[in-house]
Amino acid sequence: MFTGIIEANGVLTGREARGPGARLAIRTRGAPFAQPLSVGESVAVHGPCLTVQALTTDGFYCDATAETLARTTLGSRPIGARVHLERALAVGDRLGGHIVTGHIDGKVRLRSRETVGDAEKLIFEFEEADLARFVARKGSVAIDGVSLTVNAATVDAFDVVIIPHTLAVTALGELGPGSEANFEVDLLARYLARLLEAPSGGATKDVALLEKLKAAGFL
Repeated sequence: MFTGIIEANGVLTGREARGPGARLAIRTRGAPFAQPLSVGESVAVHGPCLTVQALTTDGFYCDATAETLARTTLGSRPIGARVHLERALAVGDRLGGHIVTGHIDGKVRLRSRETVGDAEKLIFEFEEADLARFVARKGSVAIDGVSLTVNAATVDAFDVVIIPHTLAVTALGELGPGSEANFEVDLLARYLARLLEAPSGGATKDVALLEKLKAAGFL
C-alpha cells in the first residue's frame, strides 16, 4: 500500500528478459530513503508495485511479469529514463496523498498541456474506454505513481493541475503530447463499480444501495 507521494527518483538502467517477463535494474541517487532497502520489500516503481529481488551498491533489481510489462510503461520506458520511487506505507505514517495499491489499471496518453499561472494543466485521454467510469471531478488518481486530484472529467479524457513542487520533484514535467503514463484509479471507485455490477439479490437491494451511495455523496 502506498500514498502516491513520491519519496525519490531513480534511473532505469537495465531491462533483462527473463522468460516472458524481465528483470529491471534501478539506480538510486545517493541515499534516497531514510532507511536502507531490504530484499523482499515492496517498492512502487513509476507506479507499479514491485518486489526488491537484490540490492546493488547503487540501487536494486526487481522483476516485472509479462502482464506488468504489457499493461504499464515499464516495458517500453527508455533505459536511462527517470522513474518515481515510493516505499510501502508503514503504520503510523502520514497519508499525504490517497490510498494507492500499485496495481496499475492501464495506460493513459497525454493529449495536451498548458500553463496555468505557476502550475500546468495536463489533459489525459483514456486508452481503454471503460476506465472513464472510475474517474470523477475532484476524485483521486495516480499517474506514474503520483497522487493527483482530477480537475475535470469527460467521457474520454480528464485533466489534472500540477503544482510547481510536483513538477520539480517528479518526471511529470517531462511528458509531452502523445506520451503514455501508468494509470491507477482510486481504490474506492474500483470497489464501488464492482459492487454495482455484481448481482445483489434483487432490484430492491440495488435501489437501496444507490440511495445510500447518493446520500453519502459518492454518486
